[in-house]
Amino acid sequence: MALSLATARLRARLRSEQAEVTTGQNMSQLSVLGRISEAGTTTASELAKAEHVRQQSIAETVAGLKRQGLVYSRPDPSDGRKALLSLTESGADLVRSIVEHRGAWLARALDAHVTAAERAVLAQATEIMFRLADCPPLREAPPPERETP
Repeated sequence: MALSLATARLRARLRSEQAEVTTGQNMSQLSVLGRISEAGTTTASELAKAEHVRQQSIAETVAGLKRQGLVYSRPDPSDGRKALLSLTESGADLVRSIVEHRGAWLARALDAHVTAAERAVLAQATEIMFRLADCPPLREAPPPERETP
């Protein structure tokens, strides 16, 4: 599908444009940093659900971010079995830097290659893409019923 290909290509382009400000994080780690930044504080379980991955995958990603000094955890005061995850100052600085760098590149690209009318379409498409990215898992739909002659 063309949408999937276009999304993958734009993601790859953004990744290459941010390369000068990141310090070796993979896309999963960068996505998790962004999620934690948006939430302020979150749990591994909430991250796994938001990222549509298994708990084990999130645990590995978070462990790498902790080793890099970008994320820290503390016990959840309302449930000691859970850990609350937050960005360290270095993690917050990295996220800000990436957002600024990506935003600057995207603004230049939009100004140079996208008309005002196309920007309006992109704004609508962005809303739709967020809805798709955050929708609950869908079961495979049954095949449509055939009309009998």
